[in-house]
Order: sequence, then structure tokens, then C-alpha cells
Amino acid sequence: MARALCRAAAAFLLGFGTASAAEKTVRIGVLNDQSSIYADMGGPGSVAAANLAVEDSGLRRKGWTIEILVADHGNKADVAATIARQWFDTQSVDAVADVTNSAAALAVSQIVRDKNKVMLASGPAVSDLTGKACTPNTVHWTHDTWAFANGIGKAVVETGGKTWFFLTADFAFGHALERDTERMVQASGGTVVGRVRAPNNTSDFSSYLLQAQASGAEVIGLANSGGDTVNSIKQAAEFGIVGSKQRLAGLLIYVTDVHAIGLQVAQGLSLVSPFYWDTNDGTRAFSDRFAAQRAGAKPSMVQAGVYASILHYLKAVEALGEAGDGAKVVATMKAMPTDDPLFGKGTIRADGRKMHPMHLYTVKAPAESRYPWDYYAYKATIPAEVAFRPMSEGGCPLFAKSQ
Repeated sequence: MARALCRAAAAFLLGFGTASAAEKTVRIGVLNDQSSIYADMGGPGSVAAANLAVEDSGLRRKGWTIEILVADHGNKADVAATIARQWFDTQSVDAVADVTNSAAALAVSQIVRDKNKVMLASGPAVSDLTGKACTPNTVHWTHDTWAFANGIGKAVVETGGKTWFFLTADFAFGHALERDTERMVQASGGTVVGRVRAPNNTSDFSSYLLQAQASGAEVIGLANSGGDTVNSIKQAAEFGIVGSKQRLAGLLIYVTDVHAIGLQVAQGLSLVSPFYWDTNDGTRAFSDRFAAQRAGAKPSMVQAGVYASILHYLKAVEALGEAGDGAKVVATMKAMPTDDPLFGKGTIRADGRKMHPMHLYTVKAPAESRYPWDYYAYKATIPAEVAFRPMSEGGCPLFAKSQ
């Protein structure tokens, strides 16, 4: 009898120790494009940013085990969904981060909700993540198509670009960016005279650019991203569109795109971003640490968003003492004001939208650039409440519950 009691006590203590260890373990999967058109603005750089966030959280020094997993979804929604499900079912992953590619993010967000995990979306831009596809388990951190349409579309129309032709990436992100920009163009008094859609990861944009050129539109709106944006702008320069009466409007431009295009071609482009590496001492200090791991490359806004979202996520996990209940972690993230050296102070709305200002920049001419990666000239700040779509207009079911 005494031996049985001892064994029971030992089993209880062993079980208690295992539970405690599990509570102090967090696994975060960085799920993105590691090798194709979005690898520069996300990819391995997002992994470096994730590791810097874990380091800066200080949780490992407090006895927590924090693990970062990495997978390449190849810009395929079904592959992304399969990886996420396997991570949750077999590897005890608590959260997925970045999730670049909007179609992939929309697929993964539903699995995250069903499994009660967390999605920290930095790379995907589709505004539906905080609209009709919102869930209590997703935080959309960095940007979205509504904010880009509001920032660039409105600014271009107000400076004389009244007629538009869209060259659009033919998947969820491109469709959403075109949709949101068209609404903003029309609301600002402009018109859309045509559009053409190109497959994702297109190498030859010549036929699409010829259609845009022949349209006579004052503005060619590039509703694409990453490598597609780089290629379309470079080829537009070859066709004589850059520097002509027609204007290119890059609706989503990353600092890594400007680096790849070069200032000679990219100069004068207007863009909107919530983060630029050379803004202040805090952004420069982080960017120097990041560059030391990335052969001198400076972080994109997506990579900055991965860092900041994971940092805030880990603050919420620490406050709760565990990461097991995803919806509870996200609710805690929403209840806590955000504050980090890259985006400053902010909040997370009930629909999962991270709120921070967006900034309008133009790309410098080569003669204006003073040192490597000195690419942006600051023009204006769009306050958070103006930069992002009002929650009442997004169609998120969580909005009604928050009233």
C-alpha cells in the first residue's frame, strides 16, 4: 500500500513537472516564401527578425523555452494549409508568423481559428483578414490593401492622376489591392479605364505593359508585389513608360524592391509604409543588428512587422503564463497597448487590425542618396485612424460583438 502511494505521488509530481514545462514552452512557426518572389521582403529575413524578437523578449533568460520553426509554402495556399495543420497537430506549434501571400494567409487563418492557435500576419496585405474573414485568433500587423489604396491611390489622384489602368497580380492579394484602390480612385474623382491581370511570379510583362501604354491612362497602377513589382517597373523603364507622360503608381513598394530596381529607375516613385529603417535611433539600432545577420541588407516593413508582432505576442504569453489558448492570447494582445522601437506606441482593434501611422515617402534620386540603403525621402504622416479602414466598414463579425 505504501509503495502504491509513493508511486502515485511520484506520478503526480512527474505530471505536474511536465505540465509546468509545457506551460513555459512556446513554438512559433515562420511560414512564408523562402525562395521565390517574396523572399527578399520576407523570407529568411523574417526568420532573422523572429529570432531577434525572441532575444529581446527576455523570456529565455526567465526560463522559457522558445522555439522558431521555418517552412516555405511556395506561395501555394494548399501547401501553407497543410504545413500549418501538421505544425499544430504533430509539433505543438502555438503561433504562425509572417504568412506572406494573401491566399495562403486566408487559408491558414481558418485552420488557426479551428485549432485555437494564433496567426501573426505581417506579410499578407489582403484587407479581408480584418474584414469578412476576420477571426478572434488573427492579428494583422503591418499593412493592408485598404491602407495602400488610401495612401497612394488618393495622393496620386489629388496630384493630377485622374485616369487609371491596373496591372494586377491574379490572386487574392492583387484582386483586393485593385478593388480597394479603384474605390479610392473613384471616391477621389478619378476613373478606371481598363485593367489586365497577370499570373503571380510573371517574368515577362511586355504584353501587359503594352496594353497599359495603349490605354492612354495617366496612371498605371501596379497592383502586385515583390519580384513582380520589381520586374514590371524595370520592364516599364525599357518600354519608355518611366519618364513619359504616363505615371507608374507602385501600390505596394518595399525597400527591398527599391534596392533591386535601383535608384536610377525607381527615383520619384511614391510609396506608403509604416516602417523605414532610417527613421530614428530605435529603427537604426534594430536595422544594424538585422543587417549584421543579412549581409548588410536592411529590413523591410514585413520583416519589421514580424519582429514587432512576435515581441508583443510574447509579452501577452508571459502575462498569461502559457500559450495554449490562442484566442485568449490574442484577447490579451488586444488588451495591452503595443510599444516597440520600430512602430512606436499603438493598439490592436477588436477586428485584429494593428493600428499605427502610415508614412508617405518618395524614392530619392541617386545624387540624393548618402549611404547604402538611403532610399526614402519623408513627405507626410497619415494618422492611424485615417490610414486604416474604419472597423465599422470592414464587415468583421467581431465588430458587432465589440459594440
